[in-house]
Amino acid sequence: MKEIINKVRNAERISPEEGLELLEKADFYQLGMLADTVRKRFHPEPVVTYVNDRNINYTDICISACKFCAFYKAPEDPDGSVLTFTELKNKIEETKQLGGTQILFQGGLHPDKPLEFYEEMLSFIKGCDIHIHGFSPPEVCHFANLSGLSVQEVLSRLIAAGLDSIPGGGAEILTDRVRNEAAPRKCSADEWINVMEEAHNQGLRTTATMMFGHIETFEERIEHLCRVRDLQDRTCGFTAFIPWPFQPDNTVYSHLPKTTGFGYLRMLALSRIFLDNVDNIQASWVTQGPKIAQVSLFFGANDFGSTMIEENVVAAAGVSFRLSEKEICSLVEGAGFTPRQRIMDYTLV
Repeated sequence: MKEIINKVRNAERISPEEGLELLEKADFYQLGMLADTVRKRFHPEPVVTYVNDRNINYTDICISACKFCAFYKAPEDPDGSVLTFTELKNKIEETKQLGGTQILFQGGLHPDKPLEFYEEMLSFIKGCDIHIHGFSPPEVCHFANLSGLSVQEVLSRLIAAGLDSIPGGGAEILTDRVRNEAAPRKCSADEWINVMEEAHNQGLRTTATMMFGHIETFEERIEHLCRVRDLQDRTCGFTAFIPWPFQPDNTVYSHLPKTTGFGYLRMLALSRIFLDNVDNIQASWVTQGPKIAQVSLFFGANDFGSTMIEENVVAAAGVSFRLSEKEICSLVEGAGFTPRQRIMDYTLV
């Protein structure tokens, strides 16, 4: 363990085996201090960023039926819906009035909508003059499957219609054992990586996420981090990594215990240490609440994430933490940092 700690302190890359040893055996406070050391290497100034945006889910109709999702509606469910352009415009205008700079735009895998439908939506939103951070890799793969086009062609058309960047959603755990068990209709781990690599090659910046604390092993968490780190070595396209714990309520996995704040902070710290080529690590106040999110600033996080003017997916699992921009700034200042609003690529506003 001492040798691994010295490697981290000396800014040397740790191996997957060393990452697993840290996750399983490192002292909690030692792990936090190591993550804080790495954080300060990336961000020597005591600044914590956040983005003012809104999550807009254009539809809850989805054929994936992921076992961990409490949000989706089956295609035959009469309660399923698709947002109208009028509803979209109202949400965007409200977001802009509240100082929002972007929308996080995602939805279910709708069985019937053609690629042209999504292009039309993007063009409409772009006319509202706001950054579109949208369409996670499973959606892009779904569009490709329905249209018969390649991922490269789909991304090119989405970019032409107005797509600005891609969120890291749908990653869950990037191992096919977990994906085949929990979400067999969703894109594979390789396909998720391929979408992100193609997006980076076409000039889009993206984020990467990990939803942990369900049926995965610690080894599979490390495999996930390896895949993100390896792609970042090739493209440098990820702006941030966001690890967040699974929320089991109202899902098929409701019997599973929730990840504790202790478990979340360990995984967050390990992410900061392991991902030595990703500049930013984001706290998850949406799942952990404000106090753990505040502590996370000493366990590797340098970003407080989004104000989330609207959030539906986590809320469907019974978690309803809400924070205003003022409250985020207060929490950041209370931890001894300076809050700064940013945009998707981490340029300060």
